[in-house]
Amino acid sequence: MNPGEFQDLSGIRDERDRIRVAEGYEALRSCRVCPRHCGVNRLEGETGTCRTGFFARLSAANLHFGEEPCLTGTRGSGTVFFAYCNLACDYCQNFPLSAYGYGREVTPLELKDVFLSLQSRGAHNINLVTPSHVVPQIVHGLVLARQEGLSLPVVYNSNGYEAPSMIALLDGLVDVYLPDMKYSDDRMALRYSKAPSYAAINREAVRLMAQQVGPLQLDGEGLAKKGLLIRHLLLPEGISGFSETARFIRESLGSATAISLMAQYFPAHRASRGGALSRRLSLQEYEDGLDTLFSEGLLEGYVQEYGEDGDDSSASTEQETLCQEERIFTTF
Repeated sequence: MNPGEFQDLSGIRDERDRIRVAEGYEALRSCRVCPRHCGVNRLEGETGTCRTGFFARLSAANLHFGEEPCLTGTRGSGTVFFAYCNLACDYCQNFPLSAYGYGREVTPLELKDVFLSLQSRGAHNINLVTPSHVVPQIVHGLVLARQEGLSLPVVYNSNGYEAPSMIALLDGLVDVYLPDMKYSDDRMALRYSKAPSYAAINREAVRLMAQQVGPLQLDGEGLAKKGLLIRHLLLPEGISGFSETARFIRESLGSATAISLMAQYFPAHRASRGGALSRRLSLQEYEDGLDTLFSEGLLEGYVQEYGEDGDDSSASTEQETLCQEERIFTTF
């Protein structure tokens, strides 16, 4: 595939959208799509930390029934999993995708068809999973899809390590932001996800997301139509630093901010080799997380039930199993 062929934007009818897509591609020239600012020319196929050149790499696209209830509904969330990642988490549960790049390269036209196909299959939303390193390509695909009738809410399901310029590019295209807030301590972020300055970058990104879409809004069927829903995965030994993250959310975003507190951690990928992350979350650690949630007055959102994910590290070699893992959430 020739990257230059897909940089012809004459087929985009709205001038503002043409400018938006052009700005996204320009960010690939000396790459500044994520906070790493690798500086490689992805327009020419060069790769940096995320190992992704001009074309996004698609791992899977399907109806998914394991997300939060406001996303899954009765017909499923239209999840679109992208390969590779701008983080390098030791414990990534989707590591065949994020670390090994399971999937295939797709053009913006093919992405457009994927989005429209999920809509025709009855998905409640388009759920972009691990999108941070391919925002320009996603923007192009979404613009094309909307020209051809895509009307579903778009969910940006990310690790939260974002460039502010890319969040600005997504304004008006993304309806629901679903970012992780993985760490409150940069030392932990660097050690376990190789992400310098994660906490400050993540908090600024989440602030910008909140400014764009506001608090989570549900329709009459309880489905997310707009807003912010923050995910936090509890890690053993308090490594994720949830108490500090919860305090930041309350003080900076407000107690009405919706949280999805997740307890599904198991030692996948490099974490299974030993160390603090080589075991599951304990019941006490889970209950400590709940205590923090309630003591900070964060009472909007979901809590994943302890011990209900039914997964273990033996499943970590099955790419499709990882993509389709079901989760049990309780609304509170």
